[in-house]
Amino acid sequence: MKLGLVAMSGVRAHNEELTRLGLTLPGFIERNKTIASLPSLGLLTLAGLTPDDVELDYQEVEDLDQLDGLPGDYDAVAISSFSAQIGEAYALADRFREAGVIVILGGLHVTARPQEALRHADSIVIGEGEPVWPQVVRDLRRRQLQHRYDSRGTPFNLGSAPMPRFELLEPERYNRLTVQTQRGCPFDCEFCAASIRLSPVYRVKPVDKVVAEIRRIKELWPKPFIEFADDNSFVNKKRAKQLLRALIPEKVRWFTESDISIARDPELIALMRDSGCVQVLIGLESTTTAGLHGIEQKSDWKAKQLDSYMSAIDRIQRHGISVNGCFVLGLDGTGPESFEQVRDFVRESGLHEVQITIQTPFPGTPLYDRLLREERLLDATAWELCTLFDVNFRPDGMTVAELENNFVWLARELYSAEATRARRRAFFRKLHELKTSDRLHAGGAI
Repeated sequence: MKLGLVAMSGVRAHNEELTRLGLTLPGFIERNKTIASLPSLGLLTLAGLTPDDVELDYQEVEDLDQLDGLPGDYDAVAISSFSAQIGEAYALADRFREAGVIVILGGLHVTARPQEALRHADSIVIGEGEPVWPQVVRDLRRRQLQHRYDSRGTPFNLGSAPMPRFELLEPERYNRLTVQTQRGCPFDCEFCAASIRLSPVYRVKPVDKVVAEIRRIKELWPKPFIEFADDNSFVNKKRAKQLLRALIPEKVRWFTESDISIARDPELIALMRDSGCVQVLIGLESTTTAGLHGIEQKSDWKAKQLDSYMSAIDRIQRHGISVNGCFVLGLDGTGPESFEQVRDFVRESGLHEVQITIQTPFPGTPLYDRLLREERLLDATAWELCTLFDVNFRPDGMTVAELENNFVWLARELYSAEATRARRRAFFRKLHELKTSDRLHAGGAI
């Protein structure tokens, strides 16, 4: 049996002006290339659970319109997609089925909209894939494939995680490869469409397994750049330090996402630096308490952190770790003034990098459900607008046009060549000053 693993990888903004900007603004170009180049770790992990006698092939489809026929000759395919590209995933699935190929669909979107997905698949996987995948393969071989496999209620033990089949990739196609060190997040942010929607249980992968995956990648790519595919890498500070100490001798460079609390732990930041951390993306979301209020639904944790933003950014970047501050525009409680506020904050804080997105109601999130109840969604099934750069809701503090137009204005302000160079120059100048100061102090001590 030949099984194709197909990842849909080409998310594009529908906002035409923003798309045109993306062709010229350095910040947009760099982050878009990075996101587009990430392989599907989920599919590679399922490949690691697949018996050796099943022939496997991994493919990425960026643009269905550019695809001539089918991407391979398979008996069955498992297709993974973002919500924004689920329409193309369904169209590709339909093509495969017309050709007599068995189609299996899974992932976040399928879990949120199983009935919709079933119209385009022979079988769907709801929830995490690992607990049910061995049964899927057995049933597939017996020609007894079920229509649904539902793993909800049985969180996967990451201690049993297989080695992802990184050898299915062509390393030269990517500027970084992904490794997952944990799954889930103890916070419950209203807009979050990450792994918490597959399973709400927070779990960590044993450190030795993480190191083994990195060593496997190094066998294929001698000097890799790693992106940790976690929702929030350093929630468990004690365990995080164990992992970071184990990473130091591996001599890899890496990127991850975390929350602002890491700045309160000097030992943790020092270990991040010493183990090869180049950049950490932190969800700052807004520059006002009104904008942050209610985002984190358990304890309103995000809103309580605002006063520490400036000092936290400085503390992290003093260690030579770039902070990529992520902001969400269009949050409830914010108006047209929020765009200048973000621009000014970025300049004053000394952020090395910045990422701006538009509040996006992904299916399956509390945000989607609330905006649907409030009749504020512009189109309840416009999944193609789930790009983080398109508007599919009515903001409460501005018009749709104001959100779209001001977002483009802010993109120009933050991502122009001049603004990008200024941020980076300031970051490296500050590092040089700190190193010079450290040398002078060391000399005085001698």
